[in-house]
Amino acid sequence: MKKIRVIGIESSCDETSVSIVEKTGNKIKVLSNIVKSQIDIHKFYGGVVPELAARAHSDVIDKLIVMALKKAKINLKQLNAIAATAGPGLLGGLLVGVVAGKTLAHFLNKPFIAVNHLEGHALSIKLEKDIAYPYLLLLVSGGHTEFTIIKSFNSYKRIGTTIDDALGEAFDKTARLLKLGYPGGPEIEKYAMKGDGDRFALPMPLIREKNAHFSFAGLKSAVANIVAKNKCTERFKKDMSASFQKTINKIIYRKTKNAIDEYKKIVKSKNNIKVVVAGGVAANKSIRHTLEELGKLEDCEFLFPSIKYCTDNGAMIAYAGIERFERGKFNKSNFKPKPRWPLDKNAVFMKGKRAVEG
Repeated sequence: MKKIRVIGIESSCDETSVSIVEKTGNKIKVLSNIVKSQIDIHKFYGGVVPELAARAHSDVIDKLIVMALKKAKINLKQLNAIAATAGPGLLGGLLVGVVAGKTLAHFLNKPFIAVNHLEGHALSIKLEKDIAYPYLLLLVSGGHTEFTIIKSFNSYKRIGTTIDDALGEAFDKTARLLKLGYPGGPEIEKYAMKGDGDRFALPMPLIREKNAHFSFAGLKSAVANIVAKNKCTERFKKDMSASFQKTINKIIYRKTKNAIDEYKKIVKSKNNIKVVVAGGVAANKSIRHTLEELGKLEDCEFLFPSIKYCTDNGAMIAYAGIERFERGKFNKSNFKPKPRWPLDKNAVFMKGKRAVEG
């Protein structure tokens, strides 16, 4: 049986990752997935500094390629193609990965495949589960928050997005206001466990609208106003974290319900509905629990990739590369990285727009 092996390079934000994924028949095997985090570099600033991120990627990319090959116990000649994240993301980081990928492809005379980072997340569940199309994707990460219908490979329809901050960004900014450190999501989750979620009434923007769009900027501003009027004691931090997380859960619950309703109308399917939740914020246990409760009511199944495939990783890029390789979807060596690159080509750019139907 023919084996397809693709190396995936991911460098769109603050994780450098190189992975080798193998497909034999219908069987997927992750041979290696090396991830180098940049948390220590950005911790001081409370967020990702693009210039420092790009430099950190370029410092380790060659070493990670060697490590991934060694762990997979294969050599460069045994690869069928080279895939790299080419957008969306921070331009400096994307350039590092794309240049590394093109260089390898040129040197080996193998196809170069430019992968959309969002497609990597959309397909990440397939690294572990044989899931049939169509399904609904809820992507929640530092840079993206959206609902997209995954109709089939390379056929995607976005039905909801954020009109301002991404959810991961809202977590990070709130954690920064509370002086909880970086990355914010895990810290808020930790503090929320010991706090009173009913202490602060926080706004839920767009909650009454029957669409699947999000807005988090007003919520973050409300937190900032309350922080400014209070002493940042440990008790305050715990209660604010709990109140913030509880508010986020209510928003996600309502908007996901709206998205499922819309999915049913578009796909014309009422049974066996699957919702894949991917991206770094999908690691949050309280959000998982909220969605699982919704799943019971809506009679649909929520699927979460393993934590290591929720956060940015090369394995999901390599897998998307395999799907493209099988269809002969290669890219020329003059392909330019795209800092903005929607998965649904027809999706309207929503940042700063009113997300009201009518």
